[in-house]
Amino acid sequence: MATANQDRGLLLGLGAYVSWGLFPAFFPLLKPAGAFEVLAHRIVWTVLLMFVVLAVGRRLGDLRRLSARTWGLLVCASALISLNWGIYIYAVNNGHVVDAALGYFINPLVSVALGVAVFGERLTRAQGAALVIAVAAVIVLAVQAGQVPAIGLGVALSFGVYGAVKKVVRADPRVSVGVEAGLAAPFAVAYLVMLTVAGQSTVPALGPGHTALLMLCGPVTAIPLLMFAGAAQRLPLVTMGLLQYLTPALQMAWGVFVGHEPMPAGRWAGFALIWVALTVFTCDAVLRSRSTVAEPAKDPAVT
Repeated sequence: MATANQDRGLLLGLGAYVSWGLFPAFFPLLKPAGAFEVLAHRIVWTVLLMFVVLAVGRRLGDLRRLSARTWGLLVCASALISLNWGIYIYAVNNGHVVDAALGYFINPLVSVALGVAVFGERLTRAQGAALVIAVAAVIVLAVQAGQVPAIGLGVALSFGVYGAVKKVVRADPRVSVGVEAGLAAPFAVAYLVMLTVAGQSTVPALGPGHTALLMLCGPVTAIPLLMFAGAAQRLPLVTMGLLQYLTPALQMAWGVFVGHEPMPAGRWAGFALIWVALTVFTCDAVLRSRSTVAEPAKDPAVT
């Protein structure tokens, strides 16, 4: 039974991370809609879909039971995930897919740094080494580009802090995702109304096909999040940590081989350092996970 549950979790995890990895194939289909218009539609259609999900799952009553502290945390989470989505959509639709992939490669290391700074967690030597290598990688990429890799750092920091906020949110994942989108919905609707009044909206000017694609932003956003939540409940954290590298790997492959984005030697060197840091970080996580599992077996009482 446990194996079947983990197999289902693995399929859900693969579905979530592969879906996110293929986002660079979807968002360019929404052009000529700009990044903010796409973001607004993404929020609106996600809200509508999550309302249906919560109604079917009989979770709407949970909204009344959320504490004031939880509402405050979800306001922060809503702002952070909206920022993350906006940066990512801009990057994909403006030829910066590799920069966005860099952000998701860095994200696990940002999470470790936040764990130390915010939650007082202790670094292992391997984690400390991985962070130092990652900082060196960012410096190499900045020198190569002649500027700070703002898109990559923006993606990594916004999603890293979002993860830190979600760590302390006490709510069903479906409820929290729905609330986050709902809190941003008034701003999204106001922006879409403003575009329409100014005659700059691409809906319905570009026809029903374009409108249908923008409506797809809802399920394209919500379904991977729901698959991720299901996988997280069924899989060990180490497995989830390994699976998460699928997303930036697929995004980077798309940027290099489909988008033909430039990859000079300095950029390859920076990414190589990131991969070294992630290898050190992942090996340390796997070894610590195995030692944690093995320890009870040494206890005579457990035996």
